[in-house]
Amino acid sequence: MLFKEYEPLLRDYIAGEMDQDLAHDMNHVLRVVSTAKTLCDAEKANRSVVIPAAYLHDCFSFGKGHPQRSQSSQYAADKAITFLKTVDYPQDGLADIHHAIVAHSYSANVPPRTLEAKIVQDADRLDALGAMGIVRCIQIGSKLDRTFHSQIDPFCEDRAPDDAEFTLDHFYTKLLNLEDSMHTLSAREEARKRTEFMTQFLGQLSVELRR
Repeated sequence: MLFKEYEPLLRDYIAGEMDQDLAHDMNHVLRVVSTAKTLCDAEKANRSVVIPAAYLHDCFSFGKGHPQRSQSSQYAADKAITFLKTVDYPQDGLADIHHAIVAHSYSANVPPRTLEAKIVQDADRLDALGAMGIVRCIQIGSKLDRTFHSQIDPFCEDRAPDDAEFTLDHFYTKLLNLEDSMHTLSAREEARKRTEFMTQFLGQLSVELRR
């Protein structure tokens, strides 16, 4: 079977597995796949590793706040390989796919050791930036019933950010730092643009809150 013939199988499988929050739904998967394809072509990486890993990177996840949250990508990688074996996916790519899924996770803190794993991680993190990153941050904060911002110091100017309490603080604990974590040149360039947009959003929000 040619690789392109596996893609409908990957799409159908993951569509049936995505029962997570709105910020980690099938639309998130499709955006990550699209970005991963773009990065893969720009960086001349192995699509037969990158694309399956991108489709399956969130096939399992413990919920936010779960004590095993940081182990989600390991479980997802194991589950992904089990599925790929059922559709007779070529064996020689399975180890690299497994690693790419494990390493994509921010909370797992596993350094990607292959170009393909770097691309999958970059693609997933890019989806946390820009306009979509803002939307996803608000979605997650709302689901967790967090206050959007501190009334006293909304932009963490004189206090340490606490994104367990305030949604806006997540920009300062994680999102604005993601640009520096990108591995590939293509991702770094896109991350810079998306981070600039988020900074502009914060600037406009600051104007509106201080009127």
